[in-house]
Amino acid sequence: MKKIGVLTSGGDSQGMNAAIYAVVRYGIQHGFEVYGIRNGYKGLMTDDVVKLTAKSVEGIAHRGGTMLGTARCLEMKTVEGQQKAVATLTKHGIEGLVVIGGDGSFAGAKVLSTQYNIKTMAIPGTIDNDLAYTDYTLGFDTAVSIVANAVKDLRDTMSCNDRTCVVEVMGNRCGDIAVYAGLVSGAEAVLPPEVKYDPDTLVARLKANAKKGKLDNIILVSEGLRSRGEIVKNKEADFVMEDILARMPKINIRSMVLGHLQRSGDATAQDRMLGIKMGAHAVKCLANGLTNRAIGIHNDAIFDEDIVEALAKTRGLNTEMYELANNLSKY
Repeated sequence: MKKIGVLTSGGDSQGMNAAIYAVVRYGIQHGFEVYGIRNGYKGLMTDDVVKLTAKSVEGIAHRGGTMLGTARCLEMKTVEGQQKAVATLTKHGIEGLVVIGGDGSFAGAKVLSTQYNIKTMAIPGTIDNDLAYTDYTLGFDTAVSIVANAVKDLRDTMSCNDRTCVVEVMGNRCGDIAVYAGLVSGAEAVLPPEVKYDPDTLVARLKANAKKGKLDNIILVSEGLRSRGEIVKNKEADFVMEDILARMPKINIRSMVLGHLQRSGDATAQDRMLGIKMGAHAVKCLANGLTNRAIGIHNDAIFDEDIVEALAKTRGLNTEMYELANNLSKY
């Protein structure tokens, strides 16, 4: 193998650039020519390919987003789209491909490997931390830090106004951002999609807090609270706020959605380190002729396993973290 490629696909996440940096620098050190595919699988189908050098990735490891750009590409699910992607790889002589993204991106890598004999490596890049085979995904640590800092700032205005705020965070199928950020920021309530939402229990806590003189509260709610894995028209923060107002009409309350702020800004040192280690490991696998592997981390050790096996695993709520956050939030 002489040439390898790298692309980022789906939603962007901090740490993607760190992974690209490692793939390019480590790949060159292993004697590979490294090519970047712009805008994910879409760029692979339209031949949007550029050769990358050590200079190309200088100073990018800390940056959020992805220097290669990213896009969601439904056409990659079709045979026609897959054949276009393979034609581009064949044209440039690219035999190995590193895909950085979520489960949809992994599915594309799996198809290229199992049906078209392209050696693929998949690196988990998604802030939601919703890939079950790995302890952490790229961007998760940064997103949690952003939410925790937002809550810290919100407390200044909430506390001086005796006001409660319902804050919606990302996590359509997985509540890890809400749980972890809620724990480290001392949120008064955490509502992940894995736990059945009970407005009466939530309001009982707010009333208990009020009796003890605490009138300001932060409630973190995951975007997938009501319809896990689906998109709902009304924001979950507003929905929860309305439930509370129906039961506590005199409460001083606001809602807000942090949205894409959670994907923005520099990656934390942990996400940079994770991206670099995963990128280097992906290159090692390709150098050893491996294919169809997903890169992950478990107990602080980087590993690889078959993509099919990785995608077959399901993640449940980290009950220990959730219970700890729930117990510590009691006033």
